[in-house]
Amino acid sequence: MRQMVEFCISRLTPDVEAIKEELEDDPDVDVLETSCLSHCEVCAQTPYALVNGEVVTGKTGEELGRNIRKAMKDYQKRMDDLFDLL
Repeated sequence: MRQMVEFCISRLTPDVEAIKEELEDDPDVDVLETSCLSHCEVCAQTPYALVNGEVVTGKTGEELGRNIRKAMKDYQKRMDDLFDLL
């Protein structure tokens, strides 16, 4: 199952851009760049992305990258657990 990571172009600092480009190279991830994700209060304070619709933040771009990967791993585990129940 492909995962979706969305970035707001207003928050694409060089370190966040590098994370976005890294994720674009991952065949299991769909990356979207949007003019506004409507989380302006978060956007004004810290780097962030939406991972499968959920806000993920980090104090730095590097931390954001780690948190995105963790969120994707957690999401995949939840989906695997759900499918195991079926």
